Amino acid sequence: MFKTRPEINGTFGVVTSTHWLATAAGMSILEKGGNAFDAAVATGTSLHVVEPHQNGPGGEMPLILYSADRAHLKVICGQGTAPKAATSDAFRRLGIDVIPGNGLLPAVVPGSFGAWMLLLAEYGSLSLREVLTPAIAYARDGFYLLPNTAAIIGNVETLFRTDWVASAEVWLPGGQVPKARSRFRRPHLAATFERILREAEGASGSRQGQIEAARKAFYEGFVAETVDRFFRSTELLDTTGERHRGLMTGDDLAGWRATIEDPVTYDYETYTVCKAGPWTQGPAFLQQLALLKGFDLESMGPNSAEFVHVVTECAKLAFADRDAYYGDPNFTSVPLEILLSDSYNRERSRLIGPTASMELRPGQVPGVEPHLIIRSKGSTAIATPESLDFNYPKPKELEPEPIATGDTTHFDIIDRHGNMISGTPSGSSLHMAPVVAGLGFGMPARAQMFWLEPDLPGTIMPGKRPRTTLTPTLALRDGKPYMAFGTPGGDCQDQWALQVFLRHVHFDMDLQASIDAPAFHTYHLVDSFFPREYDAGHLAIEDSIGPDALRELKRRGHRLEIYDPYQLGYVTAAATRDGLLKAAASPREAQCYAAGR
Repeated sequence: MFKTRPEINGTFGVVTSTHWLATAAGMSILEKGGNAFDAAVATGTSLHVVEPHQNGPGGEMPLILYSADRAHLKVICGQGTAPKAATSDAFRRLGIDVIPGNGLLPAVVPGSFGAWMLLLAEYGSLSLREVLTPAIAYARDGFYLLPNTAAIIGNVETLFRTDWVASAEVWLPGGQVPKARSRFRRPHLAATFERILREAEGASGSRQGQIEAARKAFYEGFVAETVDRFFRSTELLDTTGERHRGLMTGDDLAGWRATIEDPVTYDYETYTVCKAGPWTQGPAFLQQLALLKGFDLESMGPNSAEFVHVVTECAKLAFADRDAYYGDPNFTSVPLEILLSDSYNRERSRLIGPTASMELRPGQVPGVEPHLIIRSKGSTAIATPESLDFNYPKPKELEPEPIATGDTTHFDIIDRHGNMISGTPSGSSLHMAPVVAGLGFGMPARAQMFWLEPDLPGTIMPGKRPRTTLTPTLALRDGKPYMAFGTPGGDCQDQWALQVFLRHVHFDMDLQASIDAPAFHTYHLVDSFFPREYDAGHLAIEDSIGPDALRELKRRGHRLEIYDPYQLGYVTAAATRDGLLKAAASPREAQCYAAGR
């Protein structure tokens, strides 16, 4: 099978991410003697700098890791919570019935920086300065500006000039839209990072003391104070078409800390797949595996219409349960034990027939009433000013629909000691998060994933985590840590990543071949992003699947959106077996890269 690039192999360490500069930063830390967790901080903070249309330092993320020294698997929650003032009534008083998709109102506490500091303190070995140096250098000295980044800046130029003036200062240097493939600097962000580092080193002479001082500078010091002042004094345009202040305060930042928790796991074939809990969509990946247990995938082939149909129909059922039951388990009881049980999914899988389902069908859990808000595509009354519209690639046929941009990044790292980590930094992207004047980055707009309707698992409440789409993955093979993988892509993440995993497991395709294979996804689910709509029967697919498969899928009733090859999905993956390390990265977007030796 043709592959766009080789699968990377080595014995010392591998790093793969959604940007080559971030991969280089992580690899440089491994070469310096750091472990996978040190490299993760350098990789992730570099992604904040060089992929600003996908994430930023004010974003959020889950991390999932295996520590060889401690022989344990853990999740680090870097998902910030809703502000104390964020209630349904607060939005209703503003005349809002759908939380905006950008601006100040949907901001939640930024979680990424706290998660980096917890990871570094608990599992890392190098100093704060060593791991932040690559990101600071990229921000200060400049980096190659991706065409996608330049295009998005151009699409929101009017918004920046007329309303988001702090964003204009950062993203329109010299008053002009920057040119694609030019050298772009972020001096405001470099100054923020350098001040955090300076204050941390001034506060303590110890490694641990500096890490804690850096965390305090962000959540209790000058960063929090700047955020508080900006949110209290500024009104900005958002997708309602009106200007609003934000609800977040410095006290919201001061009251939050990243946490460590156990993963949710599921046994499939000879693998144990590990995910973050139902404050993410991660368990939906596991439920898809449980549903697929009843099908002979090997007999279908990796690129057949039957394979695409069955995987898609299983996704529809798993995501219906996600939408009906998932939420922050600190606030709502999520019946995961039942949702992931083989008996429950055997019954659910009987709903899958030879044709595409057009219904949104959550299962019935005893004693729990499934709650869904179903808004058909195009039915929501929204303002969305023209200056907020985007011009993403379109499918080749039928109804044009913007491609999933993800607002997200991803990385996977394995070191020579056997440490392994997968992370999905997101939020704080330039087109969703207005820059906070004086910091060079904005706050995450993740509150758009809450509901304002009462008594739902995802109803907004102060201190509650939104049910995020972010979902890194680790997999054990024969009980031993084997694979770290994931992708940007919003609701598509646990579809694209699942396809890679299935092709690797069932068809003996190496990591790169599995990633290169034709990708597909459905929006036959409640979209996690504003305006939270549902697209019955939708199936997006790359035409490299072949004309026969496309005809058969259409005959089965799927409403196809057909894309050119290498348009959908940005999966990266790393694995280890018998002392050999391997890694791969998607050719899509021409920016993901794997490295190792």
